[in-house]
Amino acid sequence: QVQLVESGGGLVQAGGSLRLSCAASGRTSSNYVLGWFRQAPGKEREFVAAVSWSGSNTACADSVKDRFTISRDNAKSTVYLQMNSLTPEDTALYYCAARRGSYIPSRPWEYDYWGQGTQVTVSS
Repeated sequence: QVQLVESGGGLVQAGGSLRLSCAASGRTSSNYVLGWFRQAPGKEREFVAAVSWSGSNTACADSVKDRFTISRDNAKSTVYLQMNSLTPEDTALYYCAARRGSYIPSRPWEYDYWGQGTQVTVSS
């Protein structure tokens, strides 16, 4: 089992930045992928970014790849999402997710563990 706790969300003006963090606990010594998804009201949960255990492989949605950066610190069992140039369209509940292995999928049902989410609200 892996437990995930997100933090770092909040209210920011358009053009601003936020850094989300997700601390993993439990069986974190095994090889697993950490990722971020988001879900806006009335919309489906969508993939944002993910990173492999080593940090050498990453994947990022086209809608955010020029503005968001994912990274991880295995010593702290933490994954980060640096979000720059935020727009109101980025407003959503952001979830951290984990799955065992090295393959990085983008579909929510391919992830085994989920955090409770952290709200990001971008005002215009």
